Amino acid sequence: MRGKSKAWRLLLISGLLVLSFSDATWAQRTSAGGRKTKAQLERERRLTLSRIKETSRILEQTQQQKQASVGQLNALKEKLTVQQGIIKNISSELRYLETDVRQTETQVQQTRQSLEQLKAEYARLIYTGSKTANGYNRVMFLFASESFNQFMLRLRYIRQYTEVRKAQAAQISNTQQRLNSQLNGLKEKQEEKGTLLNSQLSEKKNLLTLKTQQDQVVTKLTQQEQTLRQELAARQQAVSRLDNLIAQRVREEIARAARLAARRAAAKAAAARTASAATAPSRSPGATSRTNSTAAAEAAAEAEAERVDRVTLTPESAELASSFRENRGRLPWPVGRGFISQHFGRHNHPVLKNVVVENRGVDIQTNAGEPVRAVFGGKVLTVASVPGMNTIVMVQHGDYFTVYAKLRSVSVSEGQTISARQTIGTVSTDAEGTSEVQFQVWHNSSNLNPENWLGHK
Repeated sequence: MRGKSKAWRLLLISGLLVLSFSDATWAQRTSAGGRKTKAQLERERRLTLSRIKETSRILEQTQQQKQASVGQLNALKEKLTVQQGIIKNISSELRYLETDVRQTETQVQQTRQSLEQLKAEYARLIYTGSKTANGYNRVMFLFASESFNQFMLRLRYIRQYTEVRKAQAAQISNTQQRLNSQLNGLKEKQEEKGTLLNSQLSEKKNLLTLKTQQDQVVTKLTQQEQTLRQELAARQQAVSRLDNLIAQRVREEIARAARLAARRAAAKAAAARTASAATAPSRSPGATSRTNSTAAAEAAAEAEAERVDRVTLTPESAELASSFRENRGRLPWPVGRGFISQHFGRHNHPVLKNVVVENRGVDIQTNAGEPVRAVFGGKVLTVASVPGMNTIVMVQHGDYFTVYAKLRSVSVSEGQTISARQTIGTVSTDAEGTSEVQFQVWHNSSNLNPENWLGHK
């Protein structure tokens, strides 16, 4: 009886060990909360590698010109940023894998201990069972019972003893299989770790190469300071012309919408007066003077409408503006491929010291001939040519406006209603081989940061 009791205790303990270890492993995997899973890290690495290929194509186009350019420097900076992201991602994968290896090693150690305990206990069972191995001993053991109850207990003991031996043998076999599986998994993880370490080393070499290229381009550009200052002055003039055009078009649209709203209000009031006069018994003596005063009031209302500072919305345009506003942070990019080469707002010039530039939108560097698409449905308000900005397209979305500048060609016309993601033109390429589109977002006369409106690529 003592041997049987020990066997069952050992089976119970080994099962609890396996369960407790599984629970601990699950807890370690999930206790990190926001920690990314291995699958997420691998997916991010694939996306980052895709980005770096895309940036490499853009960089190659800028390098076709012998002279260094700001566009080439921007592409190198973007590639450096993405390269650093790859290295960071690999480091995260390595940390995850090292934790996984440690957990698997602990699991292997515990499984080995459990297997040794099971084998030792099984050996004791076999030794004990050998004493009653033949049928004669078992019969004598049964018939030596002092009572029928003792006889039944001994019979049950022999049966349970046999079942314990079978269960113990099965447990040993399963534990051995689990140990083999864990050892194979550990070997695969160690091989994967070695592959990741080699990849990390290779990517770090690429990073050093890119930094060297960046330093070389900066050195060349520094030697062209006079040319860069002339280019900056020309750009500032182009930006000023674009700002004036946008401000003028917004003012015109605000005034046009206000006049239309005033006329609609006047027509509605006139219709109401006509209906009232038709039901009146007779025309009062002061009717003519009231008509004149009403006309004067309408004229004053229309003059007041000229002074409003926001677009007067109709129910349809209000719904469009509301839909545009609800998509803040989810709008598609105006180009399918590319990166932000110059951010919104004030920032230092990438080469010239103590020079601050201001950007009303974002400049997105992309491939030559890349299609430019509308980020949201609306009406084409303006198609115009601005020196230094090539062709520009301005689209109205209620009281919101999006502007697309530096277009080589345009495939829409003023007054046309367009849909989201519809192609409106193609990006232009400058003399230095840089293909770039500028994108702006306005709310009435207020300039907004487009990066807050665009979604992730």
